[in-house]
Amino acid sequence: MPIINVQMLSGRTAEQKEQLIRELAEGTIRALGVPEQAIRILLTEVEPQHWGVGAISKAEQQ
Repeated sequence: MPIINVQMLSGRTAEQKEQLIRELAEGTIRALGVPEQAIRILLTEVEPQHWGVGAISKAEQQ
């Protein structure tokens, strides 16, 4: 069972997240030949102040 974990900054729409899930599932089906029901996709949204690049948070960069 493929489990795909995606960590991303918060702020995307529900439609964008649904599209991402669809495309990740479709790509996994094509690449691995597994049934759709076997795929698990977890989206974790992180607030910009909790995401650092070097010593600076994404919130500070924005």
